[in-house]
Amino acid sequence: MMPTRISSVLRTVCTSGKSCRFLSTYSRKDGVGTILLNNEKTRNSLSIDMMDSVLKHIVENQNHAELRCIVLAAKGHVFSAGHNLKELTSEHGAEQHKQVFNKCSELIGAIRAAPIPVIAKVDGLAAAAGCQLVASCDMAICSDNSTFSTPGASFGIFCSTPGIAVVRAVPRMKAAYMLLTGLPINAKEALEAGLVSKTVPKDNLDEELDTICKAIASKSRSVIALGKKFFYEQMTMDVSSAYARGEQVMVDNLATVDGREGIKSFVEKRKPRWTHSK
Repeated sequence: MMPTRISSVLRTVCTSGKSCRFLSTYSRKDGVGTILLNNEKTRNSLSIDMMDSVLKHIVENQNHAELRCIVLAAKGHVFSAGHNLKELTSEHGAEQHKQVFNKCSELIGAIRAAPIPVIAKVDGLAAAAGCQLVASCDMAICSDNSTFSTPGASFGIFCSTPGIAVVRAVPRMKAAYMLLTGLPINAKEALEAGLVSKTVPKDNLDEELDTICKAIASKSRSVIALGKKFFYEQMTMDVSSAYARGEQVMVDNLATVDGREGIKSFVEKRKPRWTHSK
């Protein structure tokens, strides 16, 4: 999926007040937006400015009518090594440390709140907050040579916030293994644990991602947005409450323009003509 349009995500001056080069880029083609982490020098570390740039891409583009999904990818052999530890040294103080973790939480929240699916494309290492970022996406597709780890305790800072995302994606025992030992798991283990949606040979990664994006793009954007919103809402509910709320959501879905069109097209044995409107 080669981009037809590329723009810088960064403003002239980043959150830090420093002049920035392109830490990440955004491109869009055939309804698929691609955010590319582009700072190999720091192993695509999630500095405040990097997180701000990715966040800005999501917020500025998520409501474009043509957009059907966003792919979060990275340049180089490391998806992301996690937070930039230079921002977490003692001389920066607790106030900046809070800013780092707050910005990460803001980014994770934006991924969940986006009306379209956000898919992580991993081809290499995703560590610490980088692993958190993968676990927080709606889906994750990785090459078979990818690895995932939460090694923070090895550097004296336990991966507490990455663990929030990881333990919600994988079983407790596997999450504890990753967090307490810091040892990496491979792509096969990540798939078996539920950390990623699918793993494929490196040479097939783009093809598999294209298949998934086309499948999403063939649906109504408004129906996908409605479904994603409820998917996360019901995860915090007890089963009875989830079913009660889910019943009403499906009734509301059937009342939408595309809900009516979908049922009608099925009955008439033809392809639906989506309006993508609510």
